[in-house]
Amino acid sequence: MKKISGYSKLTKQQKIDWLVENYLDNDEAAKAELISYWHRNLETQNTLDEFSENTITNYFFPFSVAPNFLINDEWYCLPMAIEESSVVAAMSNSGKFWSERGGYHAEVISTTKIGQVHFKYSGDKSILKASFPEIKKNLFEGGKYLSVNMDARGGGVLDIELVDMTEHEADYFQLKVSFETCDSMGANYINSILEEYATQLKEIIQTDQQFEGEVQIIMSIVSNYTPNCLVRAWVECKVEELGTVGGLPSEIFAEKVRMAVKIAEVDPHRATTHNKGIFNGVDALIIATGNDFRAVEACGHTYAARNGTYSSLTHCTVKDGLFKFWIDLPLAVGTVGGLTQLHPLVKRSMQILGNPNATQLMMFCAVAGLAQNFAALRALTTVGIQQGHMKMHLLNILNYLEATEEEKNYALEYFKDKIVSFTTTRVMLEQYRSAKNAVK
Repeated sequence: MKKISGYSKLTKQQKIDWLVENYLDNDEAAKAELISYWHRNLETQNTLDEFSENTITNYFFPFSVAPNFLINDEWYCLPMAIEESSVVAAMSNSGKFWSERGGYHAEVISTTKIGQVHFKYSGDKSILKASFPEIKKNLFEGGKYLSVNMDARGGGVLDIELVDMTEHEADYFQLKVSFETCDSMGANYINSILEEYATQLKEIIQTDQQFEGEVQIIMSIVSNYTPNCLVRAWVECKVEELGTVGGLPSEIFAEKVRMAVKIAEVDPHRATTHNKGIFNGVDALIIATGNDFRAVEACGHTYAARNGTYSSLTHCTVKDGLFKFWIDLPLAVGTVGGLTQLHPLVKRSMQILGNPNATQLMMFCAVAGLAQNFAALRALTTVGIQQGHMKMHLLNILNYLEATEEEKNYALEYFKDKIVSFTTTRVMLEQYRSAKNAVK
């Protein structure tokens, strides 16, 4: 049997039993393995179970930290949840590098978020547009009861616009609503307001005799594209202060980095990989702090294509003897709500960061992206990406090949001055084992 009704109503143990019986060859070892990842504290496990549906166990990710980040003249340690060791190593190296050259700087440019009510109206659109100031006033007033707490924190609805989209689809309009959500990401709050506005809009149009057309609400939903929720992070120093990097004089290194960024600005093929590296850093911090990395990535990639061509999120200039490297990153994050007060390691991440507010967390995320990008460009323009990248993966390869501790120690010494790959590691291990057996 591989189909079931009412799976969600089973206990966790029953869910595992059914899964193992039907999809894991009734393997008792598989069952034991799944159960082994349960948290030993029952209360904590119950909390984790409630984060999702049909939970059967926990999926572990390494939780790391990147120290030595000097940000706006304060020292920080950035928590990271990511499975790729080279990312954490690169972040840490970037943190140390720039801490000796003035550190990272960051500022939040704006924090406005957007939600939309999509609807169709078949009547005279000139009447709809002429009446909208009064409709807008009624919507503001009618939605106040949902915004009391947010208003008290200094947030709330900032504006409501009517957007004519009839050039794309007959009778199609939008209510474009802008919000300030303070320290929360705000999706639930925004969606509640939007659905209330949709109900009120329909009622206004249906009951006011000047509107002769029909209104149909298509959907009401927050937008994850937040170009006006924007943060900037940057580093800068005199070119000579860069020092010799990867054997390159500072002037040559600075110009190669500038050119590498320029390539990512004009070539979408390079920009995609370039920006992926940025999100290696951003996502790790976003996940560690219990935020939505999928929304952050979607927004960032849309922003990268805002001018009609997909382009770099970072920029670089070398001018008048000054090297400057920066990122403008749109993202909506929260430090209250969601998992921030529930997941034990998210709470620890926030504590490590000094219990930041949302704007501070935005700045940390931008710094993480910039640091990761600098580390990648530093490697690419000097020794190449594979030297450091594959050495960080050496232990993963050795574990896959079931190397002993003695073999791992030998491999780490052996590859100090050699190129690491799966094949070279496998051959090295075979030769080492053959030599050991011959001695026996």
